[in-house]
Amino acid sequence: MAGESPAAEAIGPDARPGITAAQGRFVLPVVVGRPGAAYFTVHNNAESKATLVAVHIEGVGKAQMHRTEGGAMTGVDSLDIAPGTSVAFEPGGLHVMAFELGKGLARVKTTELTMTFSDGDKVSIPLSVERMGMDMDEDMDGSMDGGAMEHAGMNHEDMNH
Repeated sequence: MAGESPAAEAIGPDARPGITAAQGRFVLPVVVGRPGAAYFTVHNNAESKATLVAVHIEGVGKAQMHRTEGGAMTGVDSLDIAPGTSVAFEPGGLHVMAFELGKGLARVKTTELTMTFSDGDKVSIPLSVERMGMDMDEDMDGSMDGGAMEHAGMNHEDMNH
């Protein structure tokens, strides 16, 4: 489809027929050592229910499905996806938490998410790697250099320097 990211299709030799996923992204934590999160949408175009039982993210020690409801986060052991429906993994709802992040994740643009279903079939999709917060050394575009600030009316004596 036009305008979709490269994370738009399920890939891999074990791909479950009828299951696709799109809009995959992996968000790195602001604080090193904290968990990251993966978000995507799974589509079940098959004629039968698909039960998602496990997730794995390349470069991550442990990945788990979680759901946030009423301000509380709980683990999700399995997820039924009815035929002809889609399930969104998104901030504030169903999502994948990633623990024990490899140091190399901060240097790559993509990683891979593999979903395992109850019948043993697997579906893998690329995830774009994004930063939750902005790294001041790498991501500043110069827009905060003070060049456009008006200094004429400031009383610099009150600035204690």
